[in-house]
Amino acid sequence: MEEKKARVIAFYLPQYHPIPENDQWWGKGFTEWTNVGKAKSFFKGHYQPRIPADLGYYDLRVPETRKAQADMAKEYGVEGFCYWHYWFGNGKRLIERPFNEVLSSGDPDFPFCLAWANETWKGFDHGLKNRNILIEQLYPGVKDYTDHFYEVLPAFKDKRYITVNGKPLFMIYKPLAIEEIKVFMETWKKLAVENGLSGIYFVGHHNDLRNSLNEVIVTGVDAVNTTRLNNYIINHRSFIEKAISRIKRIFIGNASAYAIPYKIMSKYFLVKEEDKLPNVFPSIIPGWDHTPRSGREGLVMTESTPELFEKHVKEALELVRDKDDENKIIFIKSWNEWAEGNYMEPDLKWGKKYLEAFKRQVVK
Repeated sequence: MEEKKARVIAFYLPQYHPIPENDQWWGKGFTEWTNVGKAKSFFKGHYQPRIPADLGYYDLRVPETRKAQADMAKEYGVEGFCYWHYWFGNGKRLIERPFNEVLSSGDPDFPFCLAWANETWKGFDHGLKNRNILIEQLYPGVKDYTDHFYEVLPAFKDKRYITVNGKPLFMIYKPLAIEEIKVFMETWKKLAVENGLSGIYFVGHHNDLRNSLNEVIVTGVDAVNTTRLNNYIINHRSFIEKAISRIKRIFIGNASAYAIPYKIMSKYFLVKEEDKLPNVFPSIIPGWDHTPRSGREGLVMTESTPELFEKHVKEALELVRDKDDENKIIFIKSWNEWAEGNYMEPDLKWGKKYLEAFKRQVVK
């Protein structure tokens, strides 16, 4: 077995199969590929559309596809997938089928964990021109949290489930969404012990830089996953850079107003003082382009290359080098977020070069 320098877990989007709700909101047969396929190039050098290579425009209802993804991830040094998990309250779930079939079938035999995407869905974020609420995230109370726990318990007890110090890792996307999150976590901790688990290892996702790292920690999570995609934009752009962007946006009206080179943005993805802490799990980011979903207003990270990504991976590994083996965790954002230009799967332009760059750094 190949030895790895860190435990690298990749976020995994399951929205590659039709569901009735998406049919209603966006039209019959909608999947994430719909946004990917209609993407346009908005300025010179804008890399769109993105076309998948080895795995094609897959359907996640197909078990052979799920196995091919897992085999590829394993080959290149990924420890497991972190499936986005949608529970909106009162038992309402969405796009749960791929993970449920992975769980029930026992295949692929590849580690996994869950990240609760506790967020209200709005049209603009997902590809519509309006910002109307499509489905609201609710927090109905302890009975609902209990029902939610028992829905997830079979996954927690699966031998493939990723643990930290014997506890199943469960991420909360918005740990600061509402004070009620603390009640949710206390309920789950109690239920975990009652059901033969040693607890739950809660990880709070931290990507909103208007809040401090400490604000997430004091919610009671065990660890924090930092994802600083917008760190440069929020905290490091000069007044002149902001002014130029505003002028472009108003007078030119194209996506170049939001186009920033990967070489610049990636300098601010990691923060040494925070990411070296034992209870902080940094993220590595191969690219970003939100225009397939949001059109001209989407943020584009231009000129991402496997070489620049490899440098970023190396820096992240250095920050976790001295942590305990259990806590040498890094998240990849993401394995397959194609409509955000944020994926490790092969495309026609780069093939497996990002995966190869990743493996050169991660596998000893």
